[in-house]
Amino acid sequence: MRQIHSEEQGIKIASPLDCENSPKKKVLKEFITACAIKDFHTISTYTMKDICWNIVNDLTVHGNEKVTEVLELRITSKIVQIDILNMITHGKMASVNGTIKFEDHTTYSFCNVYTFVSAGKNTIKDITTYAIKMDECFSH
Repeated sequence: MRQIHSEEQGIKIASPLDCENSPKKKVLKEFITACAIKDFHTISTYTMKDICWNIVNDLTVHGNEKVTEVLELRITSKIVQIDILNMITHGKMASVNGTIKFEDHTTYSFCNVYTFVSAGKNTIKDITTYAIKMDECFSH
């Protein structure tokens, strides 16, 4: 699959070429980037005030202020690269999977499942995150 490459505040971002042709895919790419750079204004712009974020087998957070607190506390090493492998949208649902690489050489594979308030709105209501820390031999 062809990819587009960009950079945002020192983070290399690769994403599918088609992520710019759908408003929801564009929002998701911007939202993921905002989370990586801790741009809390953009995060709150794209989420409901009472968003529910479930990080499977870890914690559930309610409210966009709590989301920003979790990002601030959990992202302690600088993110250096995000590879978005797939973005799927249909109606009010969407899914994104890929990898996130940190300055300390840690890599996580992730899949986020998003629920928007409606098919016609680009405001995120719920997120379910599946994140797996990759063994070093698989993260290069």
